Amino acid sequence: MPRFSVIVPAYKVQAYLQESLDSVLSQSYPDLELIAVDDASPDACGSIIDDYAARDPRVTAVHLAHNLGLGPARNAGLARATGDYLIFLDGDDTLTPGALQALTDRLKATGSPDVLVYDYARSFWTGELVRNRLSHRLCEEGPASFRLADRPALLGMLMVVWNKAYRREYVEREGLEFPPGLYEDTPWTYPALLAAESVAVLDRVCVHYRQRRTGSILTTSSRRHLDIFDQYDRVFGQIAARPELERWRPAVHRRMAEHFCALYADPRRLPRAARPEFFARASALLRRYRTPGVKGGAVPLSLSRTDQLRHTLMRLGVRRTYRTLSALRSASLACAATGTALWRGLRESALRLHYRVQRLLPLRPELAVFSAYWHGGYACNPAAVEAKLRELAPRMRTAWICDPRHAAGLPPQTLALRPGSAAYWTALARATYLTTNVNFDRALVKRRGQILLQTQHGTPLKRVGLDLQDRPAATPTTDFAGLLRGADQWDYLLSANRHSTLVWEKAVPATYTTLEYGYPRNDLFHRATQADVLALRERLGIAPGTTAVLYAPTHRDYRRSRPDHLDFERVLRDLGPRFVLLTREHLTYAGTDAARPDPHPRLIDVSAHPSVEELCLASDALVTDYSSLMFDYAALDRPIVIHADDWEAYEAARGTYFDLRACPPGAIARTEDELVDIFATGHWQGSRSAQLRAAFRSRFCSYDDGHAAERVVRRVFLGESAPTPPVTPLEDRHPAPPAPSATTPDLTPLTTTLWP
Repeated sequence: MPRFSVIVPAYKVQAYLQESLDSVLSQSYPDLELIAVDDASPDACGSIIDDYAARDPRVTAVHLAHNLGLGPARNAGLARATGDYLIFLDGDDTLTPGALQALTDRLKATGSPDVLVYDYARSFWTGELVRNRLSHRLCEEGPASFRLADRPALLGMLMVVWNKAYRREYVEREGLEFPPGLYEDTPWTYPALLAAESVAVLDRVCVHYRQRRTGSILTTSSRRHLDIFDQYDRVFGQIAARPELERWRPAVHRRMAEHFCALYADPRRLPRAARPEFFARASALLRRYRTPGVKGGAVPLSLSRTDQLRHTLMRLGVRRTYRTLSALRSASLACAATGTALWRGLRESALRLHYRVQRLLPLRPELAVFSAYWHGGYACNPAAVEAKLRELAPRMRTAWICDPRHAAGLPPQTLALRPGSAAYWTALARATYLTTNVNFDRALVKRRGQILLQTQHGTPLKRVGLDLQDRPAATPTTDFAGLLRGADQWDYLLSANRHSTLVWEKAVPATYTTLEYGYPRNDLFHRATQADVLALRERLGIAPGTTAVLYAPTHRDYRRSRPDHLDFERVLRDLGPRFVLLTREHLTYAGTDAARPDPHPRLIDVSAHPSVEELCLASDALVTDYSSLMFDYAALDRPIVIHADDWEAYEAARGTYFDLRACPPGAIARTEDELVDIFATGHWQGSRSAQLRAAFRSRFCSYDDGHAAERVVRRVFLGESAPTPPVTPLEDRHPAPPAPSATTPDLTPLTTTLWP
């Protein structure tokens, strides 16, 4: 029998579930069972739970056939619990390190009470941690355990199930179970505390309560919030059935009034049409369960005069007076906001005025606007989607936002839009479809009916979005609110693989729909032939029979100047005439002035080439450090070598989502000498390199089959619900073969360790 049964229900929390489960299984106190309940979640929660159950015998996976809600899901876990104590943890929350050890120590010190109440901190998406403001009520001075009547102030704390540990025998004796509904915690926590013969407290934060920016049930506007009345009916029914609990009626009544007022004041929860009904039902319940002549009850709540007045007005049912009182409190803030809006309006330029006028005109259903890399040229996923759109829907008109110097690279059928021009603002106002791999102008006001597709431009190895809040050296701005305002406009987010899906949904939380379809820019790898590869190599100046190595490092957040990681002259000299280096700078360093060595006849600078996909096709191997290009290149099934000469510095400055050295796509070189050895001996294309690449490709290229753009176009632009065509299995894919090379494998043993 384990000491703790930790019950974790999961529904639509795939971006957070692994962190939640890890927080339990990594506890220093290991005597536990983890019961994870998949409440028929439509995302990856079920498979994540199964993976953990397969790896750790302490995990029990429970799968419900239908979505039943949080309460019944907890009941399903409760039915399988065998531990001394029950702990409930939501699938997006986490236990703090050492929490279970602290709980077991406190349980021993307090004589195994029926209920142990512990503290929590709210974990905001901004990275801020805020401890419960009523934590002083968990002071451990006085008797080790007690009845609630000895410390009634505990009833004034947040009445949730997940900040308490419950003795399982007590729960079974009392017959406690969760009802269905949105506020299922209420009929559990009140009787659990009121009927307990012994209660104890732990003055320690044991749970981080995640404050999700979007997706939280309790901050979603819905009539389901009217469920609160049924739950309090249950609470008072339980009190009526237990005469010894009647003395708690006034205290629970006051807490109920506070709960109703807080819910009614939250504009995120109640639809406007449901507010009169909510107020009327709240008034009826407050009158029904009021105990005349009793004031205050057993719980000392410090309420202001305004709050007391609100409780009274709600009980009396005078909604208009209640609304007037609330309006007076917010009048000054509303006036200030109106003044700010007027001032901004006065400073609008003529172009912005033009934009507002254009937004009054009807959308053009056959106009699609595209952009890539901050108004760069025709490139990346948006370019592949635009081309496929013109193929599958020739009636569509497409436009591309780019600086004039890139306009020549656009297809002849695509209109060039100069950023900031009148035509630019007209297109943003009137186009039905907007597609980009970065972000549009911050002044964009997305209209009803407009569809915005965010394709991104790489699989994230390095941290992104909100995960950079604690990395000041890695982000040029601290305006994370602005980042999220842009994300709020996305209708669809394109993901190359499951890893990307999980990262983006957590690092940039918003209400978009994730399309896990693969990257359209990589479709070219499956359409090109060897003749196409040879033609590309000829245009680039790659001599026939040579081995072309594409060197494409990423930028460094911890330094301002362009890093020179390789001595190209030395590398080419040591490798010999059969090798050619194609070097491509990161976009960050484009246009910077730096002293460059005299050009080498076998060193080709391809930084200005418009298509990195074509460079991949033309090369025989990729050398990179931590660039996301490695994930795309793996779809080609050609050798990749990682040059990780500064991993520790990079990890410290930027941070990564996994240790690339533990699961690389090929051989790893820590120094320039090791890099030369890998190519000189043939290990770059040896059997071990192929094994690593196959595992890497299986993990990150599961959807890159040559049809990603078609899946995107059919779903987003043509409105087809199912992703078609279906994904081709990895073993049935045949990416473009490389050009015939003069290189032959030579697997001479190396003196250095090149494999993880």
